[in-house]
Amino acid sequence: MAEHSVNPKIDAYIDNAPKWQDEMRKLRAILLGFDLSEDLKWAKPCYAYNQSNIIVIIPFKETCALLFMKGALLKDPYNLLIKPGENTESGRQMRFTSVSEITEKETMIKAYIAAAIEAEKAGLKVPNKKPSELAIPAEFQAKLDELPDLRRAFEALTPGRQRAYLFYFSSAKQAETRSSRVAKYIPVILSGKGMDD
Repeated sequence: MAEHSVNPKIDAYIDNAPKWQDEMRKLRAILLGFDLSEDLKWAKPCYAYNQSNIIVIIPFKETCALLFMKGALLKDPYNLLIKPGENTESGRQMRFTSVSEITEKETMIKAYIAAAIEAEKAGLKVPNKKPSELAIPAEFQAKLDELPDLRRAFEALTPGRQRAYLFYFSSAKQAETRSSRVAKYIPVILSGKGMDD
């Protein structure tokens, strides 16, 4: 394992963090023991292997987490990996609440980091569900059936953009909310854009 030089942007980020400074320093020290480069991405400390992002340190309100970008590929013998959300396909988190907890689990954490690097070296990819495998909410299906231009525009979007729309529309519990979300985004879909474009 090769030690990498520290990035001053990460020093500044941790020094100015309102919480979890010691925990982030401990996780960073572990990560820098591997052949990883560090940078600030998505406004968080991010660790890459050969320019592929593999791990992010994320300070949450209740915990400090290590997010493994392709965590779904990793074996989880110690039951440390948590799926952040029900629609998360790839990422998995390890959550910590103290430096002592990180220290106690350091050997295990290192094993997961090594496995994440090996998965990246092997070029492994997490298979994403195709939009055709996802349920289309009835409110959106009705509009797709009613408006052929909307159907063509939606089918022309990238699979990731299609998934984002389907997740967003489906996540509303009330039919009225689903209908209003669909109505709001029809012009955006017709313009060939994703939700965040």
